[in-house]
Amino acid sequence: MERLLKLSLVTCPVAVYPATTSAEKTRFHMINKETGNRLKQQMVDAETGDVVERDQKARGYELRKGKYVEIEPEELDAVQIESNHTIDIDSFVPRDEIDKRYLNHPYYIAPDGKAAIEAFAVIRDAMKDQDRVALARIVLTNREHVMAIEPLGKGLLGTTLRYPYELARRGRLFREHQEPEDHERHDRARRPYPAQQGRPFRSIQIQGRV
Repeated sequence: MERLLKLSLVTCPVAVYPATTSAEKTRFHMINKETGNRLKQQMVDAETGDVVERDQKARGYELRKGKYVEIEPEELDAVQIESNHTIDIDSFVPRDEIDKRYLNHPYYIAPDGKAAIEAFAVIRDAMKDQDRVALARIVLTNREHVMAIEPLGKGLLGTTLRYPYELARRGRLFREHQEPEDHERHDRARRPYPAQQGRPFRSIQIQGRV
């Protein structure tokens, strides 16, 4: 994705790339045990059981249980945010002020062309010098996101942040009575074993299993 990274009066063209991939992920498909053929899904009316064709499908908002109002495509288009190719940096914050629960999707940000290298370096090095993370606004798939941007080697790492309403409430998950009653035993368990001290994080430690 080609964008313009903007900080005050400094603007430079950048390219934004997803920092994750599912190419190596093992995928399974639903098949017919008798024929070995792959199955396909169909949309079915919840009340009548009839198969609904593509041209009969629509979006609806649930007013109350089982009662929907249809939303026309034109109405959806009217509330969508127009695509904006600018990444506007609004402010800088200390890295540890960002709650890790808000971190969502990571992206690599690199200068787009030789002419952008100098301006890109100015923005990147300004973050390094202050040891802070930039908070910027970016539009992805017609939705505005807040993105945390920080230096990563010679480039930048941008991570979209979740909105507060996307976080599940803790409620009473962490209750006071969940504290240990045997404090002496608890203190002994807190002491790390010698082999566990000072071990650097390695990506091999989080390799998943199918």
